[in-house]
Amino acid sequence: MPPTSSAKPASYWPLLLAATAMLMITMGIRQSQGLLVKPIGHSTGLGIAEISFALAIGQFVWGAVQPVFGALADQRGPGRVLVFGGVLLIAGMGLTPFVSSQWGLLMTLGVLGAAGAGAGSFSILIGATAQRIPAEKRSMASGVINAGGSMGQFVFAPLVQAVIAAAGWMAAMWTLAAAAVATLPLAWPLRRRESPASATASAAPAGIGLREQLRIAAREPSYWMLHVGFFTCGFHIAFLVTHLPGEIALCGLSDNVSAMALGLIGLFNVAGSLAAGWLGQRYRMKYLLAGMYASRAALIAIYLVSPPTPLTFYLFAAGLGVTWLATVPPTAGLVGKLFGPRYLGTLFGLTLLSHQIGGFFGAWLGGLAMAKFGDYTWMWYADIVLALLAAAANLPIREARPSLDGLATAKA
Repeated sequence: MPPTSSAKPASYWPLLLAATAMLMITMGIRQSQGLLVKPIGHSTGLGIAEISFALAIGQFVWGAVQPVFGALADQRGPGRVLVFGGVLLIAGMGLTPFVSSQWGLLMTLGVLGAAGAGAGSFSILIGATAQRIPAEKRSMASGVINAGGSMGQFVFAPLVQAVIAAAGWMAAMWTLAAAAVATLPLAWPLRRRESPASATASAAPAGIGLREQLRIAAREPSYWMLHVGFFTCGFHIAFLVTHLPGEIALCGLSDNVSAMALGLIGLFNVAGSLAAGWLGQRYRMKYLLAGMYASRAALIAIYLVSPPTPLTFYLFAAGLGVTWLATVPPTAGLVGKLFGPRYLGTLFGLTLLSHQIGGFFGAWLGGLAMAKFGDYTWMWYADIVLALLAAAANLPIREARPSLDGLATAKA
C-alpha cells in the first residue's frame, strides 16, 4: 500500500498538464476571434451585426456540444472525442478564409470551429481529470486547467493581432488552424477514463445510470442556481471578447490597445483561476461565485465613469481578468460536490450550455446595439444588472462548509 500511495501524486500530473495545454490552445483560439471582426468586415463587406450573429451562433454551439461530448466521454472515454474535436477545430479555422458570406461564416466559425473547441474544453477536460484525481485535489486541479485557458488568451490575442498587422486576417486564421493541430497529440494522455480508488467517491449511488443522474440533477434547485449564474458569466464574456475591440475603437484608440486589453484579461485570469481553485478547497464556493459576479458589476460601473484612455482599458481588463474564467473551478466544484465525479462531464457540460446561451445573447445583442444605437451603452447597463442577479442567485445554493481537517488529513 505505501508504494501505491506515494505513486499517486505523480501519476496525475501528465494528465493535468495535457488538459491544461489543450485548453490553452482551444480557448486561446476562441477568445481572440473578436480581433477578426473588423478585418473580416472590411474584406467581405459584411456588417457588424452579421458577423456578430455568426460568432453568437459559435458561442451557442460551443456550449451545446459540451453536454453531448461530455456524455460520450463519460461513457466511452475522452480520447476519440478530443481527437474529433481537434479535427473540427482545424477545419473551421482553415476554411474561414475561403468564405465571404454570412452563411459561410456560420458554418466555419459558428459550427465547425466552435464545435471543435467545445470538444476540447472545460466539461470534457475537467471531467476526464476529475475521475482520475483524488477528491481533495479536484478544486485545485480545475483551477490549474482553467488557468491554461486564460494563458491561451494572453498568448493568442497579441499573436493574432501581430499576424493580422503583418500578413492579414487570412494568415491569422491559418495560424490558428496550425496551432489547433497541436491538440491531436495532447489527447493521448487523456484517452482513458479509468479512475483510481481514491477518486471514485461520488455523491451518486453506486451503479447509477446517466438518465437517472440527470433526473436527480433536474430536481435540485442548487443546480439551477448554478445555471443562472453561468448564463450571466457567458453573457459577459461573449460580449466583451467579441465587442471590446469595437468599444476601444469607438474611443479612437488603436487595435494594439485591443490586443493588449484582451491579453491582460487572460494574464490576470491565470492568477484568478489558480486562486479560485485554491480558495475552493477552503471556503464555500457559492460565496466565491457571488463575490466574483458582484465585483464585475462594480468594475463596469467604475469603467463607465472613467476617461476612455489606454490606461483605463488596461486597468479595466486586469480587474475583469481576475474573475474572467475563474468562475469555472467553483462551478465545476459545486457540481462535483452535489453529484460526484462520475457524470461530471455531462452535468458540468449542461451548465456550460447555459453559459453559452448567455454567450449567444452577449455576442449577438452587442452587434445589434452597435448597429442600432452606434455604441454599447445599453449593453453595459445590462451587464451590471445581470451581474447583480447572478451574485444573488448563488447565495441560496446548498453547500456544506469545507472540512479543513479533511484537507489536512489528505495532505498528510
